[in-house]
Amino acid sequence: MQQPGGLDRILHKIRDNVKDSFEKIKDKVNESLKYLDERLEEIGNTISTKFKEYMPIFRDAAIAASPLYVKVPILTGLQIKNLYKGTRGKLLGYGLIAGSIVASGLGIMLGLDAIHSLPSNHIQYLGSGYIAFVPNGQTIDYNGHPYPAGILILPNGTTIHNVVWDGQYANTIIQNNNQIVQLNKEFVGQTDPINNQPYGPLQDFYIIDANNSQVPIQQAIINGQTYYVIEANDINPANIAGFYTYQGWVTNFVEAMNTPGTYAAVLPGNSPVFQWTNTTGTVAYQTMVYGHYGPFDGGVVLVLPNETIIPYGTTYYPSGTSLNNYTLVQQIYNPPS
Repeated sequence: MQQPGGLDRILHKIRDNVKDSFEKIKDKVNESLKYLDERLEEIGNTISTKFKEYMPIFRDAAIAASPLYVKVPILTGLQIKNLYKGTRGKLLGYGLIAGSIVASGLGIMLGLDAIHSLPSNHIQYLGSGYIAFVPNGQTIDYNGHPYPAGILILPNGTTIHNVVWDGQYANTIIQNNNQIVQLNKEFVGQTDPINNQPYGPLQDFYIIDANNSQVPIQQAIINGQTYYVIEANDINPANIAGFYTYQGWVTNFVEAMNTPGTYAAVLPGNSPVFQWTNTTGTVAYQTMVYGHYGPFDGGVVLVLPNETIIPYGTTYYPSGTSLNNYTLVQQIYNPPS
């Protein structure tokens, strides 16, 4: 007659053991999450100021480079982790982030070096936003032809080095760049007659509207060096246009074009901007000067939502129609009074 009681004690003991095990597991999970948070905070506190400055760029580049099916869970995981501080929120947040990285085959690392791991003869397509090819004045012999070399600037300002432009407009880009270099040799250091400030170096660059035409890039080994070759013949010519501005502003220009609310406007001949005694005033007039000596037009500005302006000019070729809002500008710019 004591058997049921004995069985009951056994069941109670099993239940207590299971409960105790779950409590221990829960404690271990909480300890692990607390340890992870503490270590992340400790690492963050020891990172140098310079690394902190660039960390958002790396993070944004990684997320931007991820495909949509990876990007959405990562962003959701970050939101959940930040919004819900309890164990459940942290587990779900970290789980989504970790799972997304695994699902992408660690492709998120492409954000730090967007096409670093491409195997030879494999084409990667970069899409979304405005992307710029900036020639560096050198040419690379590839498949028996000289092509312009330079860098590629992605919409968020991330830079890819050792890039070669292969295909349509290659010769035009070489010629345009040679003329800009020659004009810089002639004018840089001379005085702007309007604001009495010295001219600075200008730089040509070529915007690809990747909203409408993905940018195909192939890794290639040329003379023992790894290059990233833009297959320009596979880009719709309507989505390529040439620009030039102050050498130090090209990345800002690309980021501005990708900033919602930015628009282009023309400077009238009597614009007070030309009289500004700063680089903006000088470059505004200098772009028009260069227009007298080559296949260029000047006197245009990008106007950012915060009213900052970036003076620039355009090249006659290439001049794709999808970029008409920046090359065939009608709106007049009047600076705030």
